[in-house]
Amino acid sequence: MAAVIDDAVDRHAANPALAPLFCGKDLPQLKALGVSVFSARLGGPCSSEAAGPAPSDAGMSFSPAELQAVVDDMTEALREQGLGAVEIGEIVNLLYAARAEPPLP
Repeated sequence: MAAVIDDAVDRHAANPALAPLFCGKDLPQLKALGVSVFSARLGGPCSSEAAGPAPSDAGMSFSPAELQAVVDDMTEALREQGLGAVEIGEIVNLLYAARAEPPLP
């Protein structure tokens, strides 16, 4: 998961649709947050408490077009790591579900 998140965040920072949101952000911190959040949501070793805030709570709120760019970048990162269509679909669904969740208190 760390390799996927590392790749995806780098793609986001270089993506013209997302670059303004990532400009000036602490990318290593965002990568660590991403690994924690995805690990927890995928049933990994991190508990939900250890996952930290959702991206929207970390100052990362995406419009529908930006969310699509996030999904596209993540999909490419997952493909490059050799994940299949079923696994990619599950992770993409998590991205869309996270968008619909209310912010953490």
